[in-house]
Amino acid sequence: MLVKDILTSATSPAFSFEFFPPKKDQDWDALFQTISQLIPCNPSYVSVTYGAGGSTRERTHDLVIRIQKETGLTVVSHLTCIGSEKQEIHDILSTYQEHGIDNVLALRGDLPKGMSSYAEATRDFEHAIDLVRFIRKEFPSMGIGVAGFPEGHPQTPNRMTELNYLREKVDAGADYIVTQLFFDNRDYFDFVERCELEGITIPIIPGIMPVGTKKGLVRMSELALGARVPAPLLRKVMEAPDDKAVAEIGIEWAAGQVEELLAADIKGIHFYTLNHAEAAREILVRRCGMAAS
Repeated sequence: MLVKDILTSATSPAFSFEFFPPKKDQDWDALFQTISQLIPCNPSYVSVTYGAGGSTRERTHDLVIRIQKETGLTVVSHLTCIGSEKQEIHDILSTYQEHGIDNVLALRGDLPKGMSSYAEATRDFEHAIDLVRFIRKEFPSMGIGVAGFPEGHPQTPNRMTELNYLREKVDAGADYIVTQLFFDNRDYFDFVERCELEGITIPIIPGIMPVGTKKGLVRMSELALGARVPAPLLRKVMEAPDDKAVAEIGIEWAAGQVEELLAADIKGIHFYTLNHAEAAREILVRRCGMAAS
């Protein structure tokens, strides 16, 4: 099922979870255990990432197909511009369609280690919009999501220009937007309002990632290209006696975000799981009335 249809037809918010392909073969069973623990939460779909520069792309494709085959869940595969050529993307999407996979998230992607510019790293697709256009032309029935940045894209300091680029991706065929993680809902609501002013009316799904450890908070900010950590959250984390306490703080903070977002009648919430089930399950139990299992 297309994600856009899930988002527009659902009578309740859609919950989705993101995973990354394990680098070690022995970790695959642990990942599928995580997925099985989240299935009782009735996810509307799940997504699978690429590594920096598409470094895990083969594992991504294998994982996407295996999830779809073994669980029957709707799966969204990330695709990136970095290092990608038209024929390669065409072959990937043809294989996906043969396996009943009809959704992708089109991204520019992160620079691989050792490269200092996107001009060096990209081939046939310089920007995400080029990837969106190609997919929509060659595979018109494919569902396409794109990324949004509530706190602004670090490579586009002019926020008005950034929203113009996003609208162009929508006009090129994007069906929905999933945001980078954020810790303050005011950033998300402001982003949605600015998108509306730009004429962007497709669903904008907030991305949530609970803090797990002190070191993880720093790493999360790096992954999110500089996500702002509100002072109250930072204070709680820094004053926590250990990482067990930090994890509880992270769950409670993210649960509060989810509760406020649901009260605003958003279309769905996307959880960045880091391949762990506990935090996302606990948040849904606390704020969505789901029964623990």
